[in-house]
Amino acid sequence: MDEINPKKIEDMTFEEAMAELEFIVRQLEGGKVKLEDAVKAYSRGVALRNKCEEKLAEAKLKIEQITLTTDGKPAGLNPVVVE
Repeated sequence: MDEINPKKIEDMTFEEAMAELEFIVRQLEGGKVKLEDAVKAYSRGVALRNKCEEKLAEAKLKIEQITLTTDGKPAGLNPVVVE
């Protein structure tokens, strides 16, 4: 990724959000970003980090809901209620 993704953060996949977050970190660490742009990038980075954490929490919940048979094979999912 070589630039900020024009997508709204809420519409991004985990992978898109992570790629953009990594890009922002590289830009900020490079130290060649103007102060105003750095503040904007940092703010977007925080929102992207929150999006990634949210997606990881959702994935963890889904994994925790997988039921196994007595011999350890996946049997399906328990109903997941996400509010």
